[in-house]
Amino acid sequence: MLNIALFGPPGAGKGTQSEFLINKYNLFYISTGDLLRKEIADKSKLGLEAQSIIASGGLVSDEIIVQIIEKTITENPDSNGFLFDGFPRTYIQAYILEGLMIKLNTALNCLISLEVDEEVSVSRLLNRGKTSGRADDNEVVIRNRLKEYNDKTLPVLQFYKDKGVYFGLKGDQSIEEVNLSIQKIIKDELSKSLFNLVLFGYPGSGRGSQGIALAKKYDLEYLATGQMLDQEIQKGSEIGKRIIDLYENGELVPDEIVVQLIEKKIANSNGVNGFIFKGFPRTLVQSYILDGLLKKHGSAISQIIEIEVPTLELISRLDKRSKTDRCMPYDNNTSKIVKRLQEHEIKTVPVIEKYNQLHGVLKIDGLGEFDEVFDRICEKIKNSI
Repeated sequence: MLNIALFGPPGAGKGTQSEFLINKYNLFYISTGDLLRKEIADKSKLGLEAQSIIASGGLVSDEIIVQIIEKTITENPDSNGFLFDGFPRTYIQAYILEGLMIKLNTALNCLISLEVDEEVSVSRLLNRGKTSGRADDNEVVIRNRLKEYNDKTLPVLQFYKDKGVYFGLKGDQSIEEVNLSIQKIIKDELSKSLFNLVLFGYPGSGRGSQGIALAKKYDLEYLATGQMLDQEIQKGSEIGKRIIDLYENGELVPDEIVVQLIEKKIANSNGVNGFIFKGFPRTLVQSYILDGLLKKHGSAISQIIEIEVPTLELISRLDKRSKTDRCMPYDNNTSKIVKRLQEHEIKTVPVIEKYNQLHGVLKIDGLGEFDEVFDRICEKIKNSI
């Protein structure tokens, strides 16, 4: 995700730049005022609670605002990210947003502040007042608004300066010059971010071959746990010897070994644009492990895709594969194939459901020729990459 907070005093041109950012990067616009009005109009539980507070002359609490923001983010999984306008307004809200981003397994990439001298802001707003008809576009009100903005905002800006994600821009440049400056900031920030794709699908869905092709096209590192285990065995490493012992005793390879191999791959993969995870996570426990592992390396899951194929087609594909040199251990009879499909449904489908609630899972039709499915996936992820 690309998450941006846009700041600037009244008259800095935030409205114009917000519209540009939303359209350019497919961001969802988050303005707490707009969200509150929508919740009230929809007569939602949070909206009715906020309406009651406003009607009694009170201020809507941070607790309600953060719930509305979280609800908005989780209900819009197809957005490439979010543009926060007017939030966080206070130092405390900065911490609130930080905690919310962690909970949603994402982060604020940058805070862009359009910096404009007070006299420029006053001049712009007075000129706007000649045509806007807004009662608040007069000099006394304007200067009070500017004072309030500076008093409340400076601690917030310092919070993000300390985090190293604050970028100040001269807001008195032309619209086009500000556009270009913003694009450069975002390009630099995106270049630091890895694109991490988790590829789900039942055995026989084609996720392995699709994952390899996607890795090649987009310069991503393909991480398949089965492949990594086999490589350790072939190298004759100490981990490989442990894996052989486990296989011979009919035991599963524990997460401890798998995580070591994944972490080693991530640490040694310099210069790649990101990673494709196939075969991990298989369980809810592994999903928490992956989230924590990526967080440790300053990254997060970027996109999750599930390749969907009807069950009868899966069985047919796996049966055909059992007669080739690509046969897997669970391919050699129908009983084993069905057992493997059931195992995926019991253990891995809950993982997909969890991710769908948190981030949204893109569903891809896996029927058709390889290139047809590949093109469908590329169409879905091209904007994010």
